[in-house]
Amino acid sequence: MTLPHQLERVVTIQADRQTVFRFFTDPARWAKWWGAGSTIDARPGGALLIRYPGGTEVLGDVVEVLVPERIVFTYGFASGKPIPPRSSRVTIRLEEDGAATRLRFTHEFADESVRDEHVQGWRFQLSLFANVVLDEVHAGAAGAVDGWFSAWAESDASRRQQALTRVSAPDVRFRDRFSLIDGVDDLTAHVGAAQRFMPGIRMERRGDVRHCQGTVLADWIWVTPGGDERARGTNVFSFRPDGLIESVIGFMTTAR
Repeated sequence: MTLPHQLERVVTIQADRQTVFRFFTDPARWAKWWGAGSTIDARPGGALLIRYPGGTEVLGDVVEVLVPERIVFTYGFASGKPIPPRSSRVTIRLEEDGAATRLRFTHEFADESVRDEHVQGWRFQLSLFANVVLDEVHAGAAGAVDGWFSAWAESDASRRQQALTRVSAPDVRFRDRFSLIDGVDDLTAHVGAAQRFMPGIRMERRGDVRHCQGTVLADWIWVTPGGDERARGTNVFSFRPDGLIESVIGFMTTAR
C-alpha cells in the first residue's frame, strides 16, 4: 500500500531496551498502555487488537519483530473511520541512549488530514507508554525510600554505609537547607554528624509515595526517641534506570 504521509515522534524513556520492548510483545503489558482487552500476537502475521478505554477498537497485524530493536504493525479502526483496519503502518525503533532508551516512532498514512488527526493522540499515547514502563521499573520505589530513611537512624557507620549503598548510586547527590553532599561516603559521614546534633531522631515516611517517570515525592516526619514529632517535610527522589536513587532534594515544611 502507498503511504506517503508520515507522523514522526522521538521520546527518551529512562529504562533499558529489553524492558521497554517487553511492552510490545507481552499481551498483558500491551494492554497496560492501551486498555483492558487489548492483545497482541507478537510474531510476523500475528493479529493485534487495541481496545481504548472508551471502547473504540483498532485492528492490525504484526509485520516485523526484531527484539529489542524494532516492531512494525498495521493499524486501522474496526469501524472503518477515520481509516479502515490495517490501512496504515506503525514502525517503532528502539536505540540505546546510555542506560536509557530512545524510541523513534513513525506512523505512515495514505491521507494527510488523517495523519494530522493523530498527532495529539500519539503525543498522549507515548507519554502514557513511558509512564507505564517506568511504573514497572520503579515498582520498588517505596522500599528504596524507606531504606533511605532507615539509614538515617543507623548509628553504626559501616552498617549505615551498607544501607545507603543498597538503595543509592555511588555518586548520589543530597541537597537540603543544611546539606550539599555528593557520594555515599560523604553522605554516610554527614548522617553521622546529624545524629550527633540530634541524637535519637529518626525519619519516617508518611503516606504513599507519589511516582512519575523516575521522580518520587515522599512526605516524612522527624520523630524524637519519645515519639514526639519534631519536624516534617517532603523529599524529591530521582531514580536511575536501574532503580537506584540518583539524587534527593529535601524540603522541610514545618519544624517544632
